[in-house]
Amino acid sequence: MSHFAYEQSQQAARDYDFDTLVMAAIRRADSTNAEILWRVFPEIADELQQRYDAPGGFLPGEAGVR
Repeated sequence: MSHFAYEQSQQAARDYDFDTLVMAAIRRADSTNAEILWRVFPEIADELQQRYDAPGGFLPGEAGVR
């Protein structure tokens, strides 16, 4: 990790909530790390998959809400 990455993590921690950061980490992870994140955060990973499969990322009952 570089000092730049460390500083970026500080900014991300201020700007985004935990669930958002985990979803982003799953999206960016290689297959090994994605599997670990799925095991550690199954609820977040399941919601990410549901939203990925849903039109526009909206789950039933929230269509059109942003």
